[in-house]
Amino acid sequence: MQYKHLFGPVPSRRLGVSLGVDLVPLKYCPMNCVYCEIGRTDNLTMERAEYVSYDAIVKELREYLADSPYLDYITFSGAGEPTLNSRIGDIVTFIKQEFPQYKLALITNSAFLPDKQLRDEVNQVDLILPSLDGASERIFKYINRPKAELKAEDVIQGLIDFRNESKAEMWLEIFFLPGVNDTKDELTLLKTAIEKIQPDKVQLNSLDRPGTEKWVIKESDEQLESIAKFLSPLPAEVITRTAFKGEFPNINAKTEDRILSTLQRRPCTVQDLTTILSLHINEINKYLAHLESKNLVTKNEEKTGIFYSVV
Repeated sequence: MQYKHLFGPVPSRRLGVSLGVDLVPLKYCPMNCVYCEIGRTDNLTMERAEYVSYDAIVKELREYLADSPYLDYITFSGAGEPTLNSRIGDIVTFIKQEFPQYKLALITNSAFLPDKQLRDEVNQVDLILPSLDGASERIFKYINRPKAELKAEDVIQGLIDFRNESKAEMWLEIFFLPGVNDTKDELTLLKTAIEKIQPDKVQLNSLDRPGTEKWVIKESDEQLESIAKFLSPLPAEVITRTAFKGEFPNINAKTEDRILSTLQRRPCTVQDLTTILSLHINEINKYLAHLESKNLVTKNEEKTGIFYSVV
């Protein structure tokens, strides 16, 4: 079966072997974050709807999970903000009832956590990985560029409320930009907010793949470690350079050959390969990471994007 809404399993730095479930089209999101590796948000929206049908998702999950493959997590993530899908709660319930052996993870930008209905819909997940990049309104707007009605203080309160209402483990992610949200004033506000949220982990991240805006650069390892110390005794850890440990799961030799054959003809961006090969962007990234680890492909930054070519 050709899967349209499932991708992977993807070797994840944080989640191990993770099967992705993509609930919205590329790129529907209530934010247009400057660092997003998927690119600029084409449809900036706070309108929740059944962007991908419940029936389509359930059909693919039943087919894929029928043989009980090994997975560390089934993860709601992908080409946009998964909580935009108004049937996410029904999909969570379906998996919990029919495939209870699997743990569920939700990667979210936290935009809809202020909504009690959404919190109720997803409170059965085992792990939530929400983002909070700015505790002040100015920095929140600068980094995340959300819909106008979305406020930093509401996002923080939504995180607090979810933490109080759900038994899910919470790993709060903060993406750091040098000179933007790593100042003493902003770090102090972030620490105050995190102390109220009380996540199980605070994961400090920075640029790994090229972001939406070219001016976005990596935070240094030294500065991230310094931030972790500043946030102490909160459970902060640096995740930026943490590599996936283990084998890349479900690597198909034919798919790998198709990618290499395409790149032998001409250098391509991730978006080019997604279009040419009709594969999900996260699936393309998995194969490129695998090929890079084997020194079979290399990437070069050009004015028009990041291009991959055969070594």
